Amino acid sequence: MKVLVLGGGGREHAIAWKLSQSPKVSRVYVAPGNGGTALGPKLENVSIPTLPELRQWAQAEKIVLTVVGPEAPLAAGVVDEFRANGLRIFGPTKAAAQLESSKVFAKAFMQRHGIPTADYDSFTDPAAAHAFVDRLGAPCVIKADGLAAGKGVVVALTLQQAHAGIDSMLLDNRYGVTHNAGGARVLIEQFLEGEEASFIVLCDGKDVLALATSQDHKRLKDGDEGPNTGGMGAYSPAPVVTADVHARAMREIILPTIRGMEKDGIPYSGFLYAGLMIDAKGHPKTLEFNCRMGDPEAQPILMRLKSDLFDLLLAALDGKLDQMQLQWDRRTALGVVMAAQGYPDSPHQGAAITGLPAEADDAMVFHAGTALQDGVLRVAGGRALCVTALADSARQAQQRAYDMVRGIHFDGAQYRRDIGFRVVRN
Repeated sequence: MKVLVLGGGGREHAIAWKLSQSPKVSRVYVAPGNGGTALGPKLENVSIPTLPELRQWAQAEKIVLTVVGPEAPLAAGVVDEFRANGLRIFGPTKAAAQLESSKVFAKAFMQRHGIPTADYDSFTDPAAAHAFVDRLGAPCVIKADGLAAGKGVVVALTLQQAHAGIDSMLLDNRYGVTHNAGGARVLIEQFLEGEEASFIVLCDGKDVLALATSQDHKRLKDGDEGPNTGGMGAYSPAPVVTADVHARAMREIILPTIRGMEKDGIPYSGFLYAGLMIDAKGHPKTLEFNCRMGDPEAQPILMRLKSDLFDLLLAALDGKLDQMQLQWDRRTALGVVMAAQGYPDSPHQGAAITGLPAEADDAMVFHAGTALQDGVLRVAGGRALCVTALADSARQAQQRAYDMVRGIHFDGAQYRRDIGFRVVRN
């Protein structure tokens, strides 16, 4: 059977790689894909410019399952388009994807359904936003309302940083995002203390199956310094998500979200990612919702998944998640992102990539911003690679991943040297 994965990042490479392992899958097409998916066995990149053309191609090719990787196609209504034409596609509808595509929608939803999150207000007027920040004080969090590739957030530790963040989003529209009514809008949130974790589940509209826990590293530099990025590395499992935290997250956040969406007439099916902030007492609050797997969380999570992903996603589409169980590799998986020079603001492209190791049972290099040009693999985006390893402990997985990283070269490569520092104790 033939499968289609939409997207071209590391998450999509990981999804396509995992789907290709199913004995029921003969071919995985990736649109548009990247240099890694161009080289993978059973994988093939396709370049189709518009959504209607992609849907027509999927019908002609008799694609039995489409999986949506990134947020932009979801916000554009790809699921609605495919379903209206009899195609099976895993992901939320355009209306349900507002949980990610509009932070204001998500916040109002959480408030309405009693889901724990930070207090906030939203603004389109810069003067009103500046006045609110002066009253609120620092630290606080400034967010662009819309899709910003994981980078539209400023954690302002000082009032100066907060005011600069407002100006960049409302006056300069730095992230190029607009809310549904047109124009730029920001959310200003209370700063939450604690430790972050990524809580990702599969949903079929009624039932939920939790994936393995993970933790992302958003900041560019070691020690969680520097600007926010799409993610510089991740590991799974995340010890901060204890059994009690897991139960609370399901009871207080995930299930009320699925029930709330159903009650609001917008049933949710697809991956649902809740970014959690867990305080010192183990109480989780929701930082954000994403309507897809995280990147780079998908890479270590899918390396640990032993179940057949193809079977899982078909069960979700059939409303049978309650009949499924997940099997996990007990080992720790850890991924280190290698990014282009100048990332995240102005990544340099075109550098040749050399030294990639062969795929192994306990090691995999997932591609994101890469392209195969005349037989040469080159950097073609901000985050180029996620070098991921499996081992019996977090320390061993970290060592294995960094051993591979040191053997890979491209001009200007930058990466954090402390991925996993919270679980690797000296």
